[in-house]
Amino acid sequence: MEKADLYAIDPASLSWQKSSFTANNGQCFELAALPDGGVAVRDSKNPSNPHLCFTCGEWKAFKAGMAAGDFDNL
Repeated sequence: MEKADLYAIDPASLSWQKSSFTANNGQCFELAALPDGGVAVRDSKNPSNPHLCFTCGEWKAFKAGMAAGDFDNL
């Protein structure tokens, strides 16, 4: 599946989820698995706004960077 095709998926058809660490204050984002193994990300306050799509490889690289502390300075 081409990355551009991922944006053609109806966001309402995805199963969105928040982290269990979210503090119901509206300051969070939601994730949804994509058919190709990638992940979609959206702002939970504005679910009808555009979302971001990441391929499986992009998401794995991001998760590895998080686990390695690459973004701890942010």
